[in-house]
Amino acid sequence: MLKKNRLFTPGPTPLLPAAQAAMAAADVHHRTAAFRALYTRVLADLKTFVGTRNDVIVLAASGTGAMEAAVTNLTNAGDRVLVLTAGKFGERWRDLGRTYGCEVDVVSAPYGATFTLDAVRAALQPETRAIFLQATESSTGARHDVRGVAELARGSNALVVVDAITGLGTTALDVDAWGVDVIIGGSQKALMLPPGLAYCGVSERAWQRMEQVSRPRYYFDLRKERKVAARGESAFTPAIALIAALGAALDYLRSAGGGDLAAGRVLLVENAETCAAMTRAAAGALGLKLFAASAPAGALTAMVPPAGMEAGKIVKAVRERFGAVLADGQGEMKGHLFRVAHIGYYDYLDTIGIIGALEQVLAELGVKVEFGAGVAAAQRAYSEQHLALSMQHSAKA
Repeated sequence: MLKKNRLFTPGPTPLLPAAQAAMAAADVHHRTAAFRALYTRVLADLKTFVGTRNDVIVLAASGTGAMEAAVTNLTNAGDRVLVLTAGKFGERWRDLGRTYGCEVDVVSAPYGATFTLDAVRAALQPETRAIFLQATESSTGARHDVRGVAELARGSNALVVVDAITGLGTTALDVDAWGVDVIIGGSQKALMLPPGLAYCGVSERAWQRMEQVSRPRYYFDLRKERKVAARGESAFTPAIALIAALGAALDYLRSAGGGDLAAGRVLLVENAETCAAMTRAAAGALGLKLFAASAPAGALTAMVPPAGMEAGKIVKAVRERFGAVLADGQGEMKGHLFRVAHIGYYDYLDTIGIIGALEQVLAELGVKVEFGAGVAAAQRAYSEQHLALSMQHSAKA
């Protein structure tokens, strides 16, 4: 049987065809009026996509580059910071803080869980200069309470810095109203592009903090990028093709929203949440335990394999049998969970297809499976979610 390769990983994610076409046609120099017009439009649209009035900075880097920039631009060596971690990417905040000489306090929760606001409140000190956390911990499939953490930080000296690389476009985030000072995204997630761009929305409070930071920085100097972005340029050579693709992706979302980019962003989030609800329902029907059951994310669903079976066996079988790429666990969780993503260019048919493939593979691996049970559960979840969303939209109309 023919196989069509499909990504169901939480990054990179499937590419938007219009973005691929824009990349192929991006034969332009970055110090020209044509590029300045494109870049100015993209920066303005990114504000709408992020949901902020604050300046948004784009870097030619992976999302980790923007995470590092947040640390180097907002802290001095010796500053006390608070890291909230429940997985591999929370640990990345911890390691970045220590690498740059910060005094790092850590609130941690077990993999698959999330930290409590009481624990955050107890750890937050008057001298805490920044709080670093994820919106979604993509190594476990857990969603964190960004709003609750931001409310705790309100009135303190602590800036709230959120890695929303898998959160933007998959969960509702009211950046300005909640008081998030820096929010970070990446091109290879909900924006449906290849890896290579990181972007961050930066509050005025964060810009003011940068003036108090004496730490040297060069490429990742956000103030330098802000200055040149005001005239439609980047401080260094930008990833031109990816900027063109980003413009096409934002246009696609605007079109999906009937000409309203903010409405398109809402639809993108609703799509992820619906696909996630379908997948969670299917997992239950197939007897698979959810790894992050207490706070499941819209970006991805992490499932525990049947007893005695390594997750890698399922991942390998789905790839070899159907050409679909799932994600194994990371670090200490490798072999103990597998992850199905719902970020970006996914839809109902993709979700139904991967659930059907999972049923087939589990049966072939000797797991007792009732064919169609997962698919039927997903269809019911879709109907419930679709009805709920329709009622919400009707109420707002």
